[in-house]
Amino acid sequence: MTLPVARWRVSYQRPIEYEIVNAPGLFEPENPALLSCGRVENGRRFVVVDSTVFRHFGEAIQAYFDYHRIRARIVPFASGEEHKTVDSYLGILYELDSFPIHRRDEPIIAIGGGVLTDVVGFVASSYRRSVPHIKVPTTLMGYVDASVGIKTGINFNSHKNRLGSFEPPRRVLLDRAFLRTLPRRHILNGVCEIIKLAIIKDAALFNLLEIHGPASVEAHFQDDAGGDILDRAISGMLEELEPNLYEDNLERKVDFGHTFSYGLETRHEAHLLHGEAVLLDILASCMLALGRGLLSESETERIISLVHQLGIALDPTLLDPALMWENLLERIEHRNGYQRVPMPDGIGHCIFLNDITQREIEQAVERLTRYAIFNNALSAHACLEPLTSNT
Repeated sequence: MTLPVARWRVSYQRPIEYEIVNAPGLFEPENPALLSCGRVENGRRFVVVDSTVFRHFGEAIQAYFDYHRIRARIVPFASGEEHKTVDSYLGILYELDSFPIHRRDEPIIAIGGGVLTDVVGFVASSYRRSVPHIKVPTTLMGYVDASVGIKTGINFNSHKNRLGSFEPPRRVLLDRAFLRTLPRRHILNGVCEIIKLAIIKDAALFNLLEIHGPASVEAHFQDDAGGDILDRAISGMLEELEPNLYEDNLERKVDFGHTFSYGLETRHEAHLLHGEAVLLDILASCMLALGRGLLSESETERIISLVHQLGIALDPTLLDPALMWENLLERIEHRNGYQRVPMPDGIGHCIFLNDITQREIEQAVERLTRYAIFNNALSAHACLEPLTSNT
């Protein structure tokens, strides 16, 4: 007698809802934003803070929780890509496990740059199979990019973000005042991600950068125009992320600049910031687009001119075509068998390519190094600064 095959189908949909909120004066005692997503009476909070931010604001953070009679464990965390590791992840978990919090109404709070929010988000996603968390970005990169979506991750086995998860925060709290203390290089690091969005999907944002970008960089985005640029960049990022939070569709405009940059960033991790590697990728990609007739000469010159106007000086000789080809082959695995490389088709427009050749990459790098914008620019090696965040 043949028994019928047992089969069960499980279907469940979990809504994803979180807010990104402009919340100036976060550590002022009367501001309830930090406590707005959890239990307050007899409450506890586990708080991970960028170590440089902690030097500036540690007393204010402690005073804030004391004022609200919240028991807080504040853990400083060293910034920098070199700390986005399994050891750092486990170190935070050990600290968290020695400080009990409720599983649902005492969210972890992450205050820092993109590395910190990525690591703490991964902690939150895996501790007790998920506890809530709040993100407070303190770098421009975190403000417009890393904190906006739901991806978390750590580097593993010499690969960026090889371990991670999708974990939505309860809330993202934005306070532009943190940007005042950023070194100029870290401001420009975040600007590289804004340039990415402008080229690949938003010509109006590109125009804003041309008109107001240099002054907003000088003002560390504390001016009105700087606020408009940041708000538009966040809106543009969310337009791309919200319909595809779990990356079911692997053709993503926001992957522009993130095809060839991975190996470059890993090779030069000690002195090349994420945004700088992304921008080198972007510029090489624009040269490839120029070679295919997707970008005109005038559009390409506008892009190069914008980089120059914003005061970003990079060394295109860091680009290694052989390494870029290896990166592309690795991205094919990540993108499920296809290149799916986002490429500008005019400023503000995008197509996806699946047939880029190694020779095209070599020609794009050659073309980039010939552009006069780089002739008198300081190389990245000549203008190195310590890779710290807020000072």
